[in-house]
Amino acid sequence: MPSYTAPTKDMQFVLHDLLNVSQSDIPGYADLEPDFTSAVLEEAGKITSEVLAPLNVVGDKEGCVLENGVVRVPTGFQEAFDQVRDGGWTGLDMPEEYGGQNMPYVMGIAVGEMFSAANQAFTMYQGLTHGAASAILAHGTDAQKDTYLPKMVSCEWTGTMNLTEPHCGT
Repeated sequence: MPSYTAPTKDMQFVLHDLLNVSQSDIPGYADLEPDFTSAVLEEAGKITSEVLAPLNVVGDKEGCVLENGVVRVPTGFQEAFDQVRDGGWTGLDMPEEYGGQNMPYVMGIAVGEMFSAANQAFTMYQGLTHGAASAILAHGTDAQKDTYLPKMVSCEWTGTMNLTEPHCGT
């Protein structure tokens, strides 16, 4: 069975030896001390290697199924999604006022890279939600933000991506 080991030491090297994040004057970066980032990355590494990566095979074999108007995800995906959601991973870099952890975007990118590398298909569930929430955060009215963001940041509600490609017949 394929396995995944998160490159947490490499990520720590990039964050602290190359980017010197904790010495940066970018807002929030001063809090990114090596012990803190290591703890976040190590925990993300555990969930990606122990929970998400093993689901790749299941997802490939089963896929999603539409039954009587209800989409059924592959075995284990719902439990993994609950674990990711309940662990606060879906709102890592989102504002606290909407239920996020308000970490700098660089931490969201580092953790997101691990999630994507471990299981891209699974990661699209919260990834598309994060994208939709980010669009609302950047361009929504205060009423839209207050209505949608708390439930999207927590992944109680999820988002999607809809594209129109006229040259492709959509």
